[in-house]
Amino acid sequence: MNAAPGPSSSPSLSALADPPPRMMDSAAMDYFLIELVQTLSQSAKVADARAKKVEQEMIDAGLLPPPPPPPQVLKGRKELQRESTVPTLDKTPAEEEEESVRARLEAIGLHVGANITERLCHDRLGFSDTLDTIKFICKELWSTCWDKQVDNLRTNHRGVYVLQDNSFKPIARISSWESRADATRRAKLVESPLTLVDSDSDSAVQYVAMSAGTLRGSLARLGLQATIIPEINLPQCTFQVKLPKGA
Repeated sequence: MNAAPGPSSSPSLSALADPPPRMMDSAAMDYFLIELVQTLSQSAKVADARAKKVEQEMIDAGLLPPPPPPPQVLKGRKELQRESTVPTLDKTPAEEEEESVRARLEAIGLHVGANITERLCHDRLGFSDTLDTIKFICKELWSTCWDKQVDNLRTNHRGVYVLQDNSFKPIARISSWESRADATRRAKLVESPLTLVDSDSDSAVQYVAMSAGTLRGSLARLGLQATIIPEINLPQCTFQVKLPKGA
């Protein structure tokens, strides 16, 4: 009598392909994110300094032309008055450094969101339409990443969705020893580089950039290329999701 055929894969291979989840302290992610921001901030400073040094060495060696001097133009009183009322678009070194850190955090979030979404959709059929995809983000992805569902979802039915979390976990504990206004100012700077912030903002704290990247990465893995614009009103955070026409 022939023996019954065995399983197509051993238990060890199945565990390797779909490992069991491991629990961790909920505060560990907060501590990790604090250290991550500080580490990437220092890394961005080193990378920018290295790039400027190489550029200067190439200029000194004659491989690159020196930067042109700023034009000296005599300006009338009306031109000076107009420039004093119109904000300049030139970025300060601090703003360039913050944008570099935001870009790195958002790139990390892209990978995190894509990988989490792939795991969550392991045994799921495809979504029927864009609204179902957004609902998946609001419910399952939000619960997995931030321990709750989105509090409010709005849409104009033309490719713009607004996801509101009344107590967004990554910024729920942001505070400042100076004042609540200072804490709000710092929190506003954690937004995506696509977001316009107040002109007096000068903090380097950028926690929401990784969250915006997580949402972008998740939507990209589901076939939607989106622009994410966060808006903060402590402890509330609202993410505006803009999809291309026809999505």
